[in-house]
Amino acid sequence: MHLTDRQARIVEVARMTGRVLVEDLATQFSVTPQTIRKDLNDLCEADVLNRIHGGATFPRSIENMRYEARRQIAAVEKQAIGEAAAALIPDGASLFINIGTTTEAVGEALAAHKDLMVITNNINVANRLRVVDDIEVVIAGGVVRQSDGGIVGEAAVDFIRQFKVDYAVIGASAIDHDGALLDYDFREVKVAQAIIANARHVILVADSTKFERTAPVRIAQISQVHTFITDACQSELIRDLCHETNVALIETATADAATHASSFV
Repeated sequence: MHLTDRQARIVEVARMTGRVLVEDLATQFSVTPQTIRKDLNDLCEADVLNRIHGGATFPRSIENMRYEARRQIAAVEKQAIGEAAAALIPDGASLFINIGTTTEAVGEALAAHKDLMVITNNINVANRLRVVDDIEVVIAGGVVRQSDGGIVGEAAVDFIRQFKVDYAVIGASAIDHDGALLDYDFREVKVAQAIIANARHVILVADSTKFERTAPVRIAQISQVHTFITDACQSELIRDLCHETNVALIETATADAATHASSFV
């Protein structure tokens, strides 16, 4: 679904507070309760929020949201993360980009780069960058997941293993308090693990909502990446792990995020 401005703001309130109530939202947005109920019904039917009596909650279960709904969550933060990640990648580099709405934001931000070789199992990234004259796009073969255009399976893993690239940009559906990077689909995880193993510098991109969610399949530990870019690291445990394992932590919500990003180029 395409979210209206009000619906997007409702989702952001729900993300920050955990739940929203019809009467409170009606007052906040100066509309009728009936209008808010319709907004919440639309958002819940699209699996963006979960309906409760008198309101809705932000999903924090192991269930993954539909792709279009995920694109709308923290969209501004994802754009900033994408730009910060692109700032780390110089012209002339080779890189992997895997599946995810945040990694797609990185692909969008790379469109102004020159002489890149981008290897991806993300059809959306390939489709965006294929029209850029100075970027060569190589796409993995395998099973195309209908939900998000991700290419998964053993064929994709074998394809990725043919390369050794300068950078990898990976995402995660959830980040556990012990530093485990988690996802929902074991087939996707296998591809992500191959990407990590065949890149010289691994960049993890994940917005702060990923600290609030869980997923059943382990991709890797955060100590296996070199740079972690998020809008805000809300976990002191993760912050400490990054420091202890020499993972560069970039928080785009801080005023000096651009300075930190440029120092890694």
